[in-house]
Amino acid sequence: MKTRFPGFRPGLVVLQVGDREDSNLYISVKLKAAAEIGINANHLRLPKSATEDEVLRSIMVVNENPAIHGLIVQLPLDSVNRIDTEKVTNAVAPEKDVDGLTSINAGKLARGDLGNCFIPCTPNGCMELIRQTGVSVAGKKAVVIGRSKIVGAPMHDLLLWNHATVTTCHSKTVDLAAEVSMADILVVGAGKAEMVKGEWVKQGAVVIDCGINHIPDSTKSNGKRVVGDVHYASARERAGFITPVPGGVGPMTVAMLMQNTVQSAKRFLQMHQGGKWNISYTKLNLQTPVAVIPDLGFLWDIVISRSCPPKPIDQLAREVGLLSDEVEMYGKTKAKVQLSVIKRLEGHSDGKYVVVTGITPTPLGEGKSTTTVGLVQAMGAHLNLNAFACVRQPSQGPTFGIKGGAAGGGYSQVIPMEEFNLHLTGDIHAITAANNLVAAAIDARVFHEATQSDKALFSRLVPLSGGQRKFSPIQLNRLKRLGIEKVDPNTLTEEEVTRFVRLDIDPESITWQRVMDTNDRFLRKLTIGQSSTEKGFTRTTQFDISVASEIMAVLALTSSLEDMRSRLARMVVATSRSGKPITTEDLGVSGALTVLMRDAIKPNLMQTLEGTPVFVHAGPFANIAHGNSSILADKIALKLVGPDGFVVTEAGFGADIGMEKFFNIKCRYSGLRPHVVVLVATVRALKMHGGGPTVRNRTWVRSPLGVCGNLELLEKGCCNLRKQVQNAMAFGVPVVVAVNAFKTDTDAELDLVCRLAKSAGAFDAVHCSHWAKGGAGAVALGQAVQKAAEAPSDFKFLYDVELPIVDKIRIIAQKIYGADDVELLPEAQHKVELYTKQGFGNLPICMAKTHLSLSHDSEKKGVPTGFILPIRDIRASVGAGFLYPLVGTMSTMPGLPTRPCFYDIDLDPETEQVDGLF
Repeated sequence: MKTRFPGFRPGLVVLQVGDREDSNLYISVKLKAAAEIGINANHLRLPKSATEDEVLRSIMVVNENPAIHGLIVQLPLDSVNRIDTEKVTNAVAPEKDVDGLTSINAGKLARGDLGNCFIPCTPNGCMELIRQTGVSVAGKKAVVIGRSKIVGAPMHDLLLWNHATVTTCHSKTVDLAAEVSMADILVVGAGKAEMVKGEWVKQGAVVIDCGINHIPDSTKSNGKRVVGDVHYASARERAGFITPVPGGVGPMTVAMLMQNTVQSAKRFLQMHQGGKWNISYTKLNLQTPVAVIPDLGFLWDIVISRSCPPKPIDQLAREVGLLSDEVEMYGKTKAKVQLSVIKRLEGHSDGKYVVVTGITPTPLGEGKSTTTVGLVQAMGAHLNLNAFACVRQPSQGPTFGIKGGAAGGGYSQVIPMEEFNLHLTGDIHAITAANNLVAAAIDARVFHEATQSDKALFSRLVPLSGGQRKFSPIQLNRLKRLGIEKVDPNTLTEEEVTRFVRLDIDPESITWQRVMDTNDRFLRKLTIGQSSTEKGFTRTTQFDISVASEIMAVLALTSSLEDMRSRLARMVVATSRSGKPITTEDLGVSGALTVLMRDAIKPNLMQTLEGTPVFVHAGPFANIAHGNSSILADKIALKLVGPDGFVVTEAGFGADIGMEKFFNIKCRYSGLRPHVVVLVATVRALKMHGGGPTVRNRTWVRSPLGVCGNLELLEKGCCNLRKQVQNAMAFGVPVVVAVNAFKTDTDAELDLVCRLAKSAGAFDAVHCSHWAKGGAGAVALGQAVQKAAEAPSDFKFLYDVELPIVDKIRIIAQKIYGADDVELLPEAQHKVELYTKQGFGNLPICMAKTHLSLSHDSEKKGVPTGFILPIRDIRASVGAGFLYPLVGTMSTMPGLPTRPCFYDIDLDPETEQVDGLF
């Protein structure tokens, strides 16, 4: 096991209640044996006065500990509090019952299910001794004296299922000597000293003596001698083999305990190693037709979502190899997963990594989420592969705005969709609270520094407590960054006090905005501080949507709790008047942010309509942030699926936006390398790129342009598909094009798109009907992805982060967008100089650009050329680890349309079900 799984060791706990001398001796022998063979063995002691509840709680803790594979419980013969032995014995998890005493293990043994249970150690040791005599058990006459649950009863079952003819004798047996005299194999465990006489034993019989008895012996220093249940001296003259007492069965019992513990550990590894899933899939109840076409059937999505009741989420967690203590339940249909699973599976191989992206979309989207879910359903429920989807949590803004939710659609959804689209487990709320705490801290600090002296500031920042001043840990960190190596507040000089208390934030340099998770155009610019209590300290600021917060980007790009704490501390919120960056650590708020985010860092587990697993974690927009779900979710999923499985994640908007950032930012920080790019296209969007009318609402598909073939227009629009295929291939990864088919698409249209995609360099191109058919409609896509994952690839980043900031921006603009060049407006040029001076010039670039065009102008479709990309401003997300240039008039706070989605959303007061979500 150590060779295959370095660092892994079986774990054994001996839970002892009371402190008997003979028990202590026996336990010490077990602990010594465990240490000799490499088992982590622990002796857990409870006092003799322990109650039954205390014993049961201790057992429960061990049951839930994945590092423990064996548990034995030793109870006192005369406990102070009455303890139900049967209840305590059966409280041990059967898979950890290495003593083999629970009713489940005993029942399996009684039924002959020997390969799927733990056999009690003493009978198992007896059988091993019998085997080593060379005597065949099958067909022999066996006699067992004693019927205890520990020795006699299981010994009878074990001999029986090894094909002996077995008689069990006990205190009521008539003519015990006659029964013994017929035994070819005799096992004695009656607990009576030398009760079996030598003359009873059949000539040549195998005799196993399990007895341990003390009889008076004046020749011994303690006045006692240890003997068995068989008179050894007389019996060995007749027996072909007889075990001595002591030194016979006892050591074998210990050996079998060790063997059971190792076997338990092996079973644990087999059950929980990545890739070994025993999963049940949900059968879809397809209705045909689902609706006229996907975009006119949006009100069906929530109805379809409810047509397949989800599995209990704890069942799904077990099916994919998660342990019970690695899962935190949030109701019956969603759960958070502990990061400890990463350490447990660190020695396991990763699965195949697939990213789903798309052509330049319409405002309604082209079905990347639907395709992600459909592909995973196809690979899991139809191709019998381990498949995990990793998607972003949707923002409330689009859910109530124009685009709707992001759970997928039709028969390729994450369910329950209302749970998915509304609140989930509160991660976005945590981000909103943390972000706004920073904003409040900034303005409060500016206000207090402007209205107080150095002395007053110091008195309040380091208040007297019990007559003494003491720095907090975060303040000591600030002192170290200032080069002040002092820990006693009373020893600071006046100059050091000034440096410590004064951040001296330039209000004009504050880049940190307040956020809320609602589209609200009237918060794009506002004035704060107008109350008289703020004494005239006003400034102009704005709100961003919550998912644009740097804290969201940090969540998506972090690799551990420690890393998140470090990233949150590095977030730059402003610049001092002397030009130094001001961080959340300087504000003293980074520790509090980590506390607010401590649950949000754990990925959320949900499922698709067909019962395949989904991680929903982090939700940054792709046009104003990096647009990808979390690294942590991807890493956990890759371990869980195993080397032959697939993890499918989605990058927001088109390949020029989310995919470019997936490669250049997410993969750079995660160290993961994707095997396949799936590029989603629709006939609808390609016709738009060919010169058709812009898609602005769901009535577009009723126009003649939407329902007629018009292959010429479609072929012209495929220029955008060709460009996005080339963009994906620029990173050296095979591309599979998925044409998301609508009911109005003709075969000629779909075939044309596939043919042109292949001619553009795609590894393969298939059309899919997963919206209407679920996973069955994406089987061809799944097979194409499987083949592409085996194809050669040569992954590479688009640029070297050590290049100057402007050069990195120019490379993205020219190679991905097709721009002739970039133009930095004065504010952007100033930021280039500032961030370079502050040491942030080597960060990757995260372009904030419209997703509706390859250019900065959302009205320019197809593949625009001959344009200069204007960079209005550049902001630094130092904690997340990138710089984001603002291209053109890109806004970080969306607005509501004339008719938002919320017109259709309501709650049925009788059923308490949500209506109108899509």
